[in-house]
Amino acid sequence: MVDSWERARRILEGSKIPPERLADLRPLDGGTYNMVEELRLTDGSRYVLKLAPDAPGLSYEKQLLVSEAEFYRCAAEAGVLAPRLVSVGGDTDGRHLLMTACPGEAWGSWLTDAQQAGLRTELGRQVARLHRVTGPAFGYPSGALGRLSRDWRTAFTGMIDAVLDDARHYQARLPRSADEVARTVRAAYPALDEVTTPSLVHFDLWQGNILIDRSAGEPRIGGLIDGERMFWGDPLADFVSLALLGDIKKDESFLAGYREAGGRAEFDTPALLRLALYRAYLYLIMLTETIPREADEEHDRWVQDVVAPELVAALDEIEDTTMSDWRVS
Repeated sequence: MVDSWERARRILEGSKIPPERLADLRPLDGGTYNMVEELRLTDGSRYVLKLAPDAPGLSYEKQLLVSEAEFYRCAAEAGVLAPRLVSVGGDTDGRHLLMTACPGEAWGSWLTDAQQAGLRTELGRQVARLHRVTGPAFGYPSGALGRLSRDWRTAFTGMIDAVLDDARHYQARLPRSADEVARTVRAAYPALDEVTTPSLVHFDLWQGNILIDRSAGEPRIGGLIDGERMFWGDPLADFVSLALLGDIKKDESFLAGYREAGGRAEFDTPALLRLALYRAYLYLIMLTETIPREADEEHDRWVQDVVAPELVAALDEIEDTTMSDWRVS
């Protein structure tokens, strides 16, 4: 068994940080795939170390830490509150990731309604800045699903195909068969052609990955973390996790901040179709990953009771729209 302290010291040394300054190490919970540790140094500075597991996962999860490192580079470029990348590497590229720690704790129910509204507006501004960062082409920068694509339809349909193949491989319990899902989403693919610029998409901005810092009194955003699922694609895709299992159109505070900072948030029929596609993609991931993750009975029940109906709702929306309001070629 690898000694955590020795491993942390080696990684610090490789990052040009004196290893003898390591004063404390503790595991962090909340992650579902990578192992995460907090390193505290003798001067009080804090770092977060992520370690890729030797465990089965979904196709897109190969070299996740490569994508996360790319996210933090881009967030720094955009001036967005997020960890700062220190080093990424290991036995193979992406085996570990060392970053600075952001202040705060996960967004919680202790916030008042007024505080939440103000924070959602500021979050909208932060996300709009993220979306101004553009990449060389579309898809996962890790190369997990192959090379980046020149168009968004090719990239995203490949992402859908990959998670449906994972569902078949793991025999995941889906509310509709993988083949039926594939047939349904295919009707909405022409809407993807409206996306021509590969923007930075975090794709995991649920409240657990938004830190709130209360150290100065009034709460403020401390950082956007866990950027490991980022890809180059349609900014609209981020609206799914930002309103996880809900409807971003009802989040007036977020949308106000997003538009104020230059973000485009229009919900015409093609945009709604794309949102339904991205919801379907995320919910397929959530349903399928329970198998390689060996989810416990409680989590599996929650996924089947809560997430599965949301997948059905997204598929129904695609079917209803493509059969009536929107004619595809």
